[in-house]
Amino acid sequence: MPRGSRVRRTRLGLVGSSGGHLTHLLALRELWVNEDRFWVTFRTPDAEERLEGERVYWCHHPTNRNLPNLIRNLVLAEQIIRKERPTTILSTGAAVAVPFAYLGRIHSIPFMFIEVVDRVASATLTGRLVKPVAAAMLVQWTEQQALYRGARVIGRII
Repeated sequence: MPRGSRVRRTRLGLVGSSGGHLTHLLALRELWVNEDRFWVTFRTPDAEERLEGERVYWCHHPTNRNLPNLIRNLVLAEQIIRKERPTTILSTGAAVAVPFAYLGRIHSIPFMFIEVVDRVASATLTGRLVKPVAAAMLVQWTEQQALYRGARVIGRII
């Protein structure tokens, strides 16, 4: 390695609502298991149990069209990004993804979004909001490519 060059370790931010969104992120274990990672999700009993021993930040909910919690999560996202300094942010939605997508863009952190498996005929609100700033839009069905120009099909996660 040339003298004076710096290698930045991968630090992965895994962002998603609890329930099915968290299930999708957990199903991608082979992608994150060996990475320095942190999680952002809702504090629910299932999330606490499933993420026991992980570095977790609990975000504010409900988020569906809730402006006060969007603002709270925006402030939280800025604090987390400054502290953790992720090299990549991966999200399966829902609304908690939006602040991380836009702040990721501001901080030059690639944001990758995986659209949910059960929305084939129409794009989710979160998907529509993060698409303009996402480094990658990943979909689970070929039919979803029509919803997001340039999306890459990764196949079903679960």
